[in-house]
Amino acid sequence: MRIYDEEHSDFNVDFAQPGGKSALRAARKGNPRNLSCPGCKGRNLLTPADRARGYQCDGCADRAEGGFQY
Repeated sequence: MRIYDEEHSDFNVDFAQPGGKSALRAARKGNPRNLSCPGCKGRNLLTPADRARGYQCDGCADRAEGGFQY
């Protein structure tokens, strides 16, 4: 039996676009969007939380996934 663990639940993920296609985290005072994308080198596209997960900006992610867009 799996016990619900609120601290490690995906429901606590603070996405920049909740319900959207982006996996990027929301920018906040302690997590500013102040880092460059490793793919396109665009400035101020990622937060430290995004960088820690090895993410790239949404545009680069869309291109890497075959250009799929909503």
